Amino acid sequence: MLKNAQIGQPVNSQPVVSTGSVIGQVSSVLAVIVLLILACGWLAKRLGFAPKTVSNQALKVSASVQVGRQERVVIVDTADARLVLGVTAQQITHLHSLPPVSPEELASHHVAQQDFRQLFQNLVKRPGKKP
Repeated sequence: MLKNAQIGQPVNSQPVVSTGSVIGQVSSVLAVIVLLILACGWLAKRLGFAPKTVSNQALKVSASVQVGRQERVVIVDTADARLVLGVTAQQITHLHSLPPVSPEELASHHVAQQDFRQLFQNLVKRPGKKP
């Protein structure tokens, strides 16, 4: 009788799943999703769907002076004029318009500037110091 009772019971054959494998599967799927999002962002930027960066040639701040704690006067060079602007934390005010910079003045200004290497060499070669 005991033999018949053991044969009649169905055997539960559920696979044993370890928590380590479930965590591994979930983390790998999440990693694939993150990589897919990054790839889509790169592809969108590459194909031109992302906003383009504005070139710095249209506007250039040539001079700036702080006149208060949060106020300053700024000279901005554009293609056809130089603008003197008053800048505060709340607003920007047009103060004056100047004629545009001539190419000769622009070229002389760039020639007068020295790069870091030249400035450093001049500093090292001070008078009274042996090379």
